[in-house]
Amino acid sequence: MSTALIILAAGKGTRMKSDQAKVLHQIAAAPMLVHAMRAGQALEPDATVVVVGHDGEAVASAAKAHDPGVQIARQTKQRGTAHAVAQAAPALADHAGDAIVLYGDTPFISQDTLLRMAEARKSHDVVVLGFNAADPGRYGRLVMNGDTLERITEFKDADEATRAITFCNSGVVAASTKHLFDLIDAVGNDNASGEYYLTDIVEIAREKGLGATAIACDESETMGINSRAELALAEAAFQANARARALDDGVTLPAPDSVHFAFDTVIGRDAIIEQNVVFGPGVTVESGARIRAFSHLEGCHVSRGATVGPYARLRPGTELAEDTRIGNFVEVKNAIIDEGAKVNHLSYIGDAHLGEATNVGAGTITCNYDGVMKHHTEVGRNAFIGSNTMLVAPVSVGDDAMTASGSVITRNVPDGALAIARAAQENKPGFARKLFEMLKKKKLKRDERAG
Repeated sequence: MSTALIILAAGKGTRMKSDQAKVLHQIAAAPMLVHAMRAGQALEPDATVVVVGHDGEAVASAAKAHDPGVQIARQTKQRGTAHAVAQAAPALADHAGDAIVLYGDTPFISQDTLLRMAEARKSHDVVVLGFNAADPGRYGRLVMNGDTLERITEFKDADEATRAITFCNSGVVAASTKHLFDLIDAVGNDNASGEYYLTDIVEIAREKGLGATAIACDESETMGINSRAELALAEAAFQANARARALDDGVTLPAPDSVHFAFDTVIGRDAIIEQNVVFGPGVTVESGARIRAFSHLEGCHVSRGATVGPYARLRPGTELAEDTRIGNFVEVKNAIIDEGAKVNHLSYIGDAHLGEATNVGAGTITCNYDGVMKHHTEVGRNAFIGSNTMLVAPVSVGDDAMTASGSVITRNVPDGALAIARAAQENKPGFARKLFEMLKKKKLKRDERAG
């Protein structure tokens, strides 16, 4: 059975107190909308429709950046959740499978939960996701009779007996695409808010002789985010879960609470991640690698046996081969570092390729930008780059070649050659004492004028 995702992302989120749409605020370096989209991928959907409203162009852009095939529907007026879902109907007019409604501000619905909903759909026309709330508060209550969902009752409409129910509505619902839109067409807005509520489809389904049920998930999965405080709580929840998974997978975290993961961080077993490491998006660290304290990684791949840091930064496009070494206060960007190569201290390697077993001395910089364009630096195998070398790209240094410390390399260095590119040193006997005396007299006169 094919599946369509309908993700509601039209709300402004006034409690966020932001000019940006609520669903674009980030958790673990990704918009919360992307978390909802990623969860839905467990169902292998053949169509995804994101319903946008406030800041719609930015929301649509974020959705398409994650999934270029996503379709965009627009809710120009906020008239309730059923009205929002209805905006996806034209995009799914020919869809013959199931549809599931998710929310861009509820990012933690698990893939396992969605798969269980899909399984329940095989025997029920409508499936609603519920949770047993520790504090039901003002959530809508799911009124069950055995495994049959009889109705969803909003708190304000519930009597005392119904309010005592702790099984609450998450808002996530699954049905055949045809049934879903037929039911929504029958939803009215005869209520205090004058809005069209998705929850009404359960009673309408029962009136039409359709079967409805609800399945339960952990309450933590249904966390909705409406304020900065809740965003911070969501970030903390994500990080706690990510750290626990890493430890269970065999990753060593000496101080797990200080490590911050991105939504897509991948780390192999027996890797060691030291204190205060931050992962941005797009990082893979292979088994047995070591990321030392206070390093920041994004958009990079670290192979087995490599060591990074402390205080290192790996930027997008960095590829570290096995047994490489990136040391303290080194920044690498868009560069391939071959097996056994070392950049140990205080260096910048950008738009470059370092060959196998090459050693880069402290203070080396690949001067890759001319103010308009970026240029490439190529360094061969077993080369030695002396400390404080400026490699002015485009330039190459051959296999087994060497640059003298303090050199500014502007021409290609052949294999096996030593390049020296610095001014000749000249010593002037006694001149330092004279210069100091001159400077001290100058300072004394300045102080006297100031006094």
